[in-house]
Amino acid sequence: MSRRRLERLLNLTMCLMATSRFLTVSQIGEMVEGYEPGESEDSQEAFRRMFERDKQYLRELGIPVEVGSDSAFSDEQGYRIPRGDYALGEIALDPDEFAVLALAASLWSTETLAAPAASALRKLAAAGAPVRPVALGGPDPLVVSSGAEGFDGFEPRVDATEPAFEAALAAVQAGREVCFPYRRPGQTEDTERHVQPWGVLSWRGRWYLVGHDLRREAPRVFRLSRVTGPVREVGPAGAFTVPPDVDLRAMISATEPAEARVTAVLWVRRGCGHALRRWARPVADPGRFASAAPTTTASATTPGRSGDGDLLEVDFSDLERFARWVVGYGPDVTVLEPADLRQEVVRRLRATVAATAPGAAVRSGQPARAGHGGALAGSGPR
Repeated sequence: MSRRRLERLLNLTMCLMATSRFLTVSQIGEMVEGYEPGESEDSQEAFRRMFERDKQYLRELGIPVEVGSDSAFSDEQGYRIPRGDYALGEIALDPDEFAVLALAASLWSTETLAAPAASALRKLAAAGAPVRPVALGGPDPLVVSSGAEGFDGFEPRVDATEPAFEAALAAVQAGREVCFPYRRPGQTEDTERHVQPWGVLSWRGRWYLVGHDLRREAPRVFRLSRVTGPVREVGPAGAFTVPPDVDLRAMISATEPAEARVTAVLWVRRGCGHALRRWARPVADPGRFASAAPTTTASATTPGRSGDGDLLEVDFSDLERFARWVVGYGPDVTVLEPADLRQEVVRRLRATVAATAPGAAVRSGQPARAGHGGALAGSGPR
């Protein structure tokens, strides 16, 4: 939706809520900024079509636009929004409920959803909630007002860093079909998918798009991290209806079983990667990796040591998520095994180089070393 139309809809809503009498279409055209009735018959007709579209959209949002007349001697209909039918009543929450809402809002760590979450916290604070976001100068929202110390060391996050996330969510909200390239595990080529999106859900730390695949004529589940290109909206909004009895979460759990745990061998620079070390254990046979580890003075006399770093083992199940986590540690972490994890890290590094320094290249054939940066708080192997 364009900014201009959004402002016009807000102006129309406030105008119809601010009056106790019914306003005719001509009165609305004169009072609401964004409408230009004009003088000619064509401009008047265009204005009326625009108003009808806006009125229908407000009703689809659940706003009760009432039709009636204040005069028994006039056949012209007017419109208004009864304040009592639309205005939200006062919501009373106790301190524990405020704390739960603040905790839920603090989960979002991505730009796409962080702004709405911060806005929700501001409204809670304005309503006298005992918790406030740190950005507003208040205490940590994880700390309850009763004096409790909160959850020590607990910093939950819900990431939505997949490039396809925002476009997929917008398509679900608009009810528009989408096309996108998709690559399943084991495939070497992308396949084009044409989908009616039903919903976007998080399951075991990963985001999925659930919908009806028009080319396969059956419901399908797509992991957003496997979408390899842009998500393109096609067709008009509201072109399909989501089946009322569909259980999106059940569909994901049925098609995405728990993945087996895999052990990664990493070289971690001494004094770095503290969050990673919490999940790691020393390599039992460091001599096997002495030649692959980036060392200045190779040493295998101490178990798990190699030069100025440590050889560690970490178990994980989600290769893509774990690769993103490792890349965040910069040159302080090098992947030695397994090969598919190393290749995924190299792929991400090459994408970073292509985006930041055109013409540069990452040399292949060497152990994958991450680019500069730090791991996100609350991250861990999946």
